[in-house]
Amino acid sequence: MSVSSSQSSQQNIHGQCLCGKVKIKAAEVTLHAGACHCHYCRKWSGGPLFTLDAGTVVKLDGSCFVSSFNSSDWAERGFCNNCGTHLFYRLKQTGQYFVPVGLFDQLKDVVLDHQIFIEQKPDWYSLANQTTELTGSEVFALFAAE
Repeated sequence: MSVSSSQSSQQNIHGQCLCGKVKIKAAEVTLHAGACHCHYCRKWSGGPLFTLDAGTVVKLDGSCFVSSFNSSDWAERGFCNNCGTHLFYRLKQTGQYFVPVGLFDQLKDVVLDHQIFIEQKPDWYSLANQTTELTGSEVFALFAAE
């Protein structure tokens, strides 16, 4: 899903989990970060989940340390079963990966440009960045359009 108007990307991005047992490589990652405020992401990450769209060409080395959880009918969440690091949110229908920004140490020029499920964001925090803000219904409409 792309909610930003311009698509900056960087080729051959790589990162790893906290313990280093899982290494992730993505052929093309957009540098437009998004924050998801849905109940599931907040429960999973302890706050909004900040991700980059990593597309469908993602390689995980150390797959014996990767566990996944079917968090909904449309997506699964992957994590390192050794250290617990969140590795990805993957759409089942398209195979599209959304990867936590923090996994990639070498990234530069990342811009937080969108927030989704904005209607589920609790009142106790607010992000100062000027971004596109989409409700859950608007997000699902975008998915249906793609």
